[in-house]
Amino acid sequence: MDTVPERAVGAATTRSERGWWWSAALVVGDALSFLAFAAAGRQQHGHVETLGDIALTAIPFALGWFVVSPWLGAFRRSLFDSPLHMLRRTELAWLCAWPVALILRVLIAPDHAMPWTFAAVILIANALFLGAWRTLFALLARFIP
Repeated sequence: MDTVPERAVGAATTRSERGWWWSAALVVGDALSFLAFAAAGRQQHGHVETLGDIALTAIPFALGWFVVSPWLGAFRRSLFDSPLHMLRRTELAWLCAWPVALILRVLIAPDHAMPWTFAAVILIANALFLGAWRTLFALLARFIP
């Protein structure tokens, strides 16, 4: 009879054995990344800062990300230990989520104009925010079981 050997106490955790909290941490960090982007943008334009206002600004971009990025593998656990692969997948997923985020922005805030310069800032700034956060996440995942 074949038996599965027990993992030794203190043995390293493999990618597949990581708990759900790793994925939850990635999702929370992504959400915080969009909040940081919205806060920076609102501050740049001199808007009054409340968490509610910042969240309302961030919602269409975060929704676009969370609707599209899972389909493109942005939450694969195989990316957790590879900063370069995480960065590449993040940027590809954001590039694909960006048009969805723009459409959601127009639907959620139809009274606000959407010049192409604003669309470009959204693309670049969120690519930087998400890319930096998720690369840091993957770097930390290499050392934390």
